[in-house]
Amino acid sequence: MRRRGFIALLSGAAAGWPLAARAQQPAVRTIGFLSGGSSHDQEFEPMREYLAALRHSLAETGFIENQNLAIEYLWAENDYGRLPTLAADLVRRQVSAIIVHTTPGAQAAKAATQTIPIVYYIGTDPVKAGLAASLARPGGNLTGATVINVGLIAKCLSLMHELVPAATIAVLVNPANPAQIEMETSEVQTAAAALGVRVLMLRASSAGEIDAAFVTLAGERAGGLVVSGEYFFDTHGDRLVALATRYAVPTIYQSPHITMAGGLMSYGSNTANAYRTVGGYAGRVLKGEKPAELPVQQVTKIDLVVNLKTAKALGLSMPESLLARADEVIE
Repeated sequence: MRRRGFIALLSGAAAGWPLAARAQQPAVRTIGFLSGGSSHDQEFEPMREYLAALRHSLAETGFIENQNLAIEYLWAENDYGRLPTLAADLVRRQVSAIIVHTTPGAQAAKAATQTIPIVYYIGTDPVKAGLAASLARPGGNLTGATVINVGLIAKCLSLMHELVPAATIAVLVNPANPAQIEMETSEVQTAAAALGVRVLMLRASSAGEIDAAFVTLAGERAGGLVVSGEYFFDTHGDRLVALATRYAVPTIYQSPHITMAGGLMSYGSNTANAYRTVGGYAGRVLKGEKPAELPVQQVTKIDLVVNLKTAKALGLSMPESLLARADEVIE
């Protein structure tokens, strides 16, 4: 009897071991990452930095990719018209949260679900874009981080005018992001009137249209170019730098990565910091916090970066007043 009792006890314990072991394994949560960019962006050095920042901040909240977290990456391949379909796909997959980059992506995610938490990184005012009731109390199922790139474009125009004061200045924007282009155009027109400078508005949402924009600015004899901070242009930084060099046109960007890769100068924020904020917020909503109660964070640190190597190649003498204000000078 004792032997049979011992065997029964041992068998019962053995049967319970897999259940206990499984109970100790962390549950895997799945979130979506929705971008208007291309899947090839994962090979783009800045995007690798951004995603590393995102994963790091998620890990700080206890969610580690390929351990207790799975991330479904969906890319619109620079066709913003695909974003609603991709957002609906993530909703069908019943992901626990959606991380989204670009204003059109956030708007598409908002239209697709009113229940799944959405954490965004955008370059426009989320209130004006219909993504938040206010920065302090966003409401609904969305929150995130914003870099008010639209507010920066006027400053970029001013900096370019300081460098080439007598010139017509071209401004390159992305028509695929109507919320941003509307605000950028308004900012540019106001700044241009104050500066007394003629502005040539150019639009591009594909590589071919970027090429065509440079042909146009050359024909109009624009003496300088301001590039929008819209994400599409970040991923075409090498092309923009090559064309600016070919046409010998001084150009200011909003991504410091482009300046470090050979652009003349940039005035913008560190996108990696915004991704850290987004990752931290995503971790918090996975733990049960409500997006409606998480204030939208504004990335406020703006850096001016000047590349003197490029200035020399263009035959430009950078004003000392401008260099004195630079946060970083590449020599």
